[in-house]
Amino acid sequence: MRLSRVRGRPRLCESGQVFTTAERAEIRAGLVAAAEADPRIVGAALVGSAARGTEDEWSDIDLLLQLAVDADEQAVVDSWTAAIDRAHGVADTLDVFASGARYRVVLLRSSLQIDVSFWPHDRFRATEPGFQPLFGTPNPPSTPAPVDTSTTAGMGWLYAIHARSAIARGRLWQAAMMLDELRSQIIALTCARHGLVSWHGREVDRLPAVERQALEATRVGTLTAERLENARILLTRRLLDEVARSDPQRAARLAPAILALTQTT
Repeated sequence: MRLSRVRGRPRLCESGQVFTTAERAEIRAGLVAAAEADPRIVGAALVGSAARGTEDEWSDIDLLLQLAVDADEQAVVDSWTAAIDRAHGVADTLDVFASGARYRVVLLRSSLQIDVSFWPHDRFRATEPGFQPLFGTPNPPSTPAPVDTSTTAGMGWLYAIHARSAIARGRLWQAAMMLDELRSQIIALTCARHGLVSWHGREVDRLPAVERQALEATRVGTLTAERLENARILLTRRLLDEVARSDPQRAARLAPAILALTQTT
């Protein structure tokens, strides 16, 4: 397969090359044209912000490709990556496997991210809202799995325990990392309660201001034992409050242990 190069050169800034929205649109159009011309590809769709109508100057390219029944997946992935590199300059790649597909995440030297996912013929489908078919026939869509609040709550108190021991041992960086993980579990529970998507922080900024302010109070600017300890106690209490909203019986069982965890180390 062949891709045409973007006309002109990327604009420059102090931090290096960056892409423009016009360049991104041209690259995406070239990828779609290449998919239509590739006999190994029988379907394609846009997802992400472009499909949801929320694209801005920082958005990446998200393209789903449906492989022909007899296509060699590895060969297709390799040839597409090589073509993107020849046309646009690849800095690095990352493979993520989800929903039965390989997501080849490409970072261009211009800093543009391109996510091209390669789907087996019988798995090509919408897996979340915002799916814009370009050609081909998608399979019936699947519904995203809801947040597992039970596991999320359990991971929360586990991180709270490790944060307490890290502070007591004087391991302040470990404590800060454990508190970040604890906060992430609380955010996931809070977003689930409000019907928002917390994955990759996608809709965390849409939480009510009072919820965000409570979380902001737990962020530590300087790593001192005192500040980490205060944040730990606030977060551990917040975890119990959040669990109580979704599972009061579990919260009642957790209360004695959480009370013990909120004692100063």
